[in-house]
Amino acid sequence: MVAHAEEINVDIGHRIASFQPALALGSTVDKEPAGSIPRLYSERNVRAMLDAGYGWLSYRLFTELVVQDWHWNPAGTFTQGDRGYWTSSASPGRSPISDSFGYRLPHRGFTTDQGASEDYSRLDDGDARTYWKSDPYLSSAFTGEPDSMHPQWSVVDLGLLRPVNAVRISWSAPYARSYLVQYWTGSDAIGDPAHGRWLKFPGGGVNGARGGIALVRLSARPVRARYLRVLMTSSSGTCDSHGSDDRRNCLGYAISEIGVGSLDARQRFQDYVRHTPGQHQTRTYVSSVDSWHSASNRVRNQEQPGLDLIARSGLTRGLGATYPVPMLYSTPQNAVNEIAYLRARGYPIERIEIGEEPDGQYTTPEDYGALYVQWARALHRFDPQLKLGGPVFSGTNSDMQTWPNAAGNVSWLKRFLQYLQRRGAMNELAFMSFEHYPFGGCDRGAKLVDDLKSEPGMMRTIVQAWRADGLPSSIPMYVTEANFSSVNFTQIPMQIEGALWQADYMASALSNGVRGVVYYQYEPVPLSLNKLCPSDWGNLTMFDADANANIHARAAQFFAGRMLTREWVVPGVAAHALYGAGVSGAGGLLSAYPVRRPDGLWSILIVNKDSRARTVTVRFGEKRFGGSLTRVSFGRAQYVWHSNGAASRPDPGNPPVTVTMRANRAGQYVIPAQSITVLRGTVL
Repeated sequence: MVAHAEEINVDIGHRIASFQPALALGSTVDKEPAGSIPRLYSERNVRAMLDAGYGWLSYRLFTELVVQDWHWNPAGTFTQGDRGYWTSSASPGRSPISDSFGYRLPHRGFTTDQGASEDYSRLDDGDARTYWKSDPYLSSAFTGEPDSMHPQWSVVDLGLLRPVNAVRISWSAPYARSYLVQYWTGSDAIGDPAHGRWLKFPGGGVNGARGGIALVRLSARPVRARYLRVLMTSSSGTCDSHGSDDRRNCLGYAISEIGVGSLDARQRFQDYVRHTPGQHQTRTYVSSVDSWHSASNRVRNQEQPGLDLIARSGLTRGLGATYPVPMLYSTPQNAVNEIAYLRARGYPIERIEIGEEPDGQYTTPEDYGALYVQWARALHRFDPQLKLGGPVFSGTNSDMQTWPNAAGNVSWLKRFLQYLQRRGAMNELAFMSFEHYPFGGCDRGAKLVDDLKSEPGMMRTIVQAWRADGLPSSIPMYVTEANFSSVNFTQIPMQIEGALWQADYMASALSNGVRGVVYYQYEPVPLSLNKLCPSDWGNLTMFDADANANIHARAAQFFAGRMLTREWVVPGVAAHALYGAGVSGAGGLLSAYPVRRPDGLWSILIVNKDSRARTVTVRFGEKRFGGSLTRVSFGRAQYVWHSNGAASRPDPGNPPVTVTMRANRAGQYVIPAQSITVLRGTVL
């Protein structure tokens, strides 16, 4: 049954953007299980990936998410034999780099992380020999600013409100000479940082501290609190267990164990913190982590694809890729050497992202800014022409928020930009990048339809928020990682809904001023069980593949890529003009994205999220399509995903259908149910 006619009115007098398909529509590569790289990037698989039609490539950096240093080149040196601060070699060896590795940090302070959470905090691991230590690059010796401008902190989450009147801190070296002990007034200091503030306990101001084990009575009467923060503003400058040969060992702050609880009149301390290694310890969060580590800390179950492997595979299409440099858990020289290596190999570089997902690591905007300035200036001393950017937000549907500063400002990006301005470093930011994972991984039915309807407006809201934060119009935006959900094993990307979302997200982002967008992820990874939705097997991939990376079928988002890169636009770098279009009467179930192609044709990408076919009337002011018209559709008539555990598959799994017809004089065309459709022709 075909619903009543809707109208798509193309505003031919209002060009809203211009883009080059190969530079605007791209894809990504990322970490993979150890040993899988050769299979995933076989010549046959690379041809299949490229067949989706995407252009530019965004290299993702998993190590930043899991609190690891990235040895992007396995050849390199530590500062102290087989341990210390690592620098990968800038010199190309005889053999190309095919894989690279992350190294866990023994001075970690996070209980969990954004990745596999395979490590734990040393703040409450029950081992007096271990300690958390902050990043020395955030001390005044490197920032050039007083330490009080970059206070380092540790947060303890007790899990529920408890009566707190004391803290016990076993300091390591360097210790804090001055610090505050605070509690959070809101409901969730981590998940909802904008609603609440940190208040100092009545006895929570400590000056002239001398390290050791400090048992501090915070108040005469207990305060009910869930989150407690130790905010450190002045360091002892004493050296840690690694000695005084490297000044970085003597900068920042270090805590061996922390306890939070109540102290009775007889000085008996009841500790609410669970001190144990692993995920059952009381959760802690920290401002930063020292990147000191040893050769024995190498991660064995994950690896990043080698820079040479990716650059030589053909996936970059000869275009400059967007490469990351490690920052949150690394050193400036390691970043500089990476670029020197790429230059020595002759690989084109389009952009460099500095760090990745600082919001997911709870890095404050001022601390990220201080590191960003150091890395950017080091990189630009090596190559002044590099286009540097960030902050690579991990995915948000509105303005990114953080704990309020003294002025009450909770906008992360606004404060980051203000920091760059104060440091005279706005010229170091050539682009702004962010990730886009807007929805849950278990949505279905009416909720899933609502998700699809909201995507275009959501992207508009996000872009407007970044500009309202003060991002200059001269600084372009890029989405450098994206899919329907950050839940890796959701099956939605495998369904037709995943394809509909993909087309809407990419086209709406370009329509709202984003310069380039990507699809995540290229590699043909196998289906896996979604533990949040036990009946769902899926993955963020455009292929149905097995554990050996053998592709059995092209999945929904592969065909969405084909519709965008092969049907809507002319492949390559020729400029396309993107125009605005009004859609009336569809209640958000239809989206339309008209372009004027370099071959002179008009091409409208139409996304129908309705379970019914729709008849649309297409107008270009007073004009209509005329003469011969091409209609290309990919929808549920061509593709249906059948959920059957590890044996889930598409059936049918057919490619888009192309029909050549005479243009309708009234401008009316049928858009199939749940489809991506391109109408392409001459306007008369």
